[in-house]
Amino acid sequence: MSKREDGRLDDELRPVVITRGFTSHPAGSVLIEFGHTKVMCTASVTEGVPRWRKGSGLGWVTA
Repeated sequence: MSKREDGRLDDELRPVVITRGFTSHPAGSVLIEFGHTKVMCTASVTEGVPRWRKGSGLGWVTA
């Protein structure tokens, strides 16, 4: 099997680094790194639901 320029085998993934609590203000955050690719995810929590959802007994999630 051949190697790539960075020394990885053809079927080898780049190292993955996951850093929890990357930012201090949201309820949750994580930084995921795959080589030079970085993805930052954050989550926040707000009490209640939209007006049209009140009294339905259902929750609400948005992205």
